[in-house]
Amino acid sequence: MSKLALALALTACASTAQTAQQPVPAQPSTTAPATTTPAPAPRAGAGAGAFSMPNADPFPSTYLPFPSRTTVIRNVTILTAAGPRITNGSILLRDGKIAEVGQTVSAPADAVVIDGQGKYVTPGIVDTHSHIGGSAAPGDRGAQTDDVNEATNPVTANVWVEHSVWPQDPQLPRDLAGGVTTIQVLPGSANLIGGRSVVMKLVPARSAQAMKFPGAKYGLKMACGENPKRVYSGRGPSTRMGNVAGYRTAWIQAEGYRRRWDNWLAGDRKGDPPGRDLGLETLAEVLRGNILVHNHCYRADEMMQMIDISKEFGYKIRSFHHGVEAYKIADVLAREGISGSLWADWGAFKLEAADAIRENIALVHNAGARAIVHSDDPSGSQRLNQEAAKAMAAGRAIGIDISEDDAIKWLTINPAWALGLDDRIGSLERGKNADVVLWDKDPFSVYARPEKVWIDGAVIFDRLDPKQQWRTDFEMGFVPDTRGGNR
Repeated sequence: MSKLALALALTACASTAQTAQQPVPAQPSTTAPATTTPAPAPRAGAGAGAFSMPNADPFPSTYLPFPSRTTVIRNVTILTAAGPRITNGSILLRDGKIAEVGQTVSAPADAVVIDGQGKYVTPGIVDTHSHIGGSAAPGDRGAQTDDVNEATNPVTANVWVEHSVWPQDPQLPRDLAGGVTTIQVLPGSANLIGGRSVVMKLVPARSAQAMKFPGAKYGLKMACGENPKRVYSGRGPSTRMGNVAGYRTAWIQAEGYRRRWDNWLAGDRKGDPPGRDLGLETLAEVLRGNILVHNHCYRADEMMQMIDISKEFGYKIRSFHHGVEAYKIADVLAREGISGSLWADWGAFKLEAADAIRENIALVHNAGARAIVHSDDPSGSQRLNQEAAKAMAAGRAIGIDISEDDAIKWLTINPAWALGLDDRIGSLERGKNADVVLWDKDPFSVYARPEKVWIDGAVIFDRLDPKQQWRTDFEMGFVPDTRGGNR
């Protein structure tokens, strides 16, 4: 194949066997969120951008499932994340969904049958805290590839990180090879309010929109503590009390904005509508319940303060991220229904992380809160199964016996819940999207590696077949030739 032909093929996402042709049109697994209020009648020359519509979707997902084949995986240990493991079980993938899972399943005549003797099957891993795509590789000292921190104002609710995502980031296929099928890309933590997140499927694509998870809610990234203080010292909040004043000021403005627009939309809509403000529009959507709050926060006392602020303004925090002191308020997280997106053993790298303990995740889980293993790191995201194993071991060392059936939830159904997607992904149950990983051994072993990864029933990664391993255009300079040599 010529270099030009190869370039065109890769640009068209042809670097896996499932993507040797363009994805055929198919019904997406979900639909985009419906607008909650009828749109005003357009005025002459006015586009949709003239109006601040609740749950507006100006950059809709264009994702289409890749071609898939009916598949049965037999003789495997299945960690369902919905109940006890199934030993020597089988799972049927059909039409992009999980059709059957159990001790035995019927194999349709047209099914590809995989004998997984000695292997394991789990749901696809979901990472609630990623920056890949936005903070793309390779990095450079001038930070020209780091597009996740709009460090120009303490409150930048107006920015959407999807507009920074580069789908050719070579970190994306490496995440997929680690068994990750869904990621939430977040803005960075320089700001009190950093902007909107985006939930993405790890599939080859030419645009961020073609990777967006259809119907997934946006998230709002907020950050506590030292980062905003450090970034804005001398020109913004320089103390923790300044941080809190900044949050409250933003929410006061957002509440007034939401009320003005809701009143106008509910009225006769005569005359000019209120003026649009992109930042307040995002915050108003949080107050309406259309955007989920993901809050970077290390210390227990600050997490308690953020809960107080959320109650003052009537929104819910979906997940505290990093939360190295979450163990100190694990009962509060359980009571408030707030998940903890946590590290297994990061800590003590700055003062507000000084009280980190390795037992954090196990203690949060033991209190009845939703524990989540997240990465915030492109290398760690490729090894989240190992991170969960470390957290299990730390729990067992203090007498908390975490089963693998529980630990798999930290990687799958709990993060899916944090993203509002637990009805579609995160567990192996009939009717859910067929996001599935076949592991060559127990996934909580340091030696385990994903052998195959399916997204919506399509094989997107196969470790045993170089033709089914996604490489981005960026990596075209050195592509192994399966016929021998390199090209």
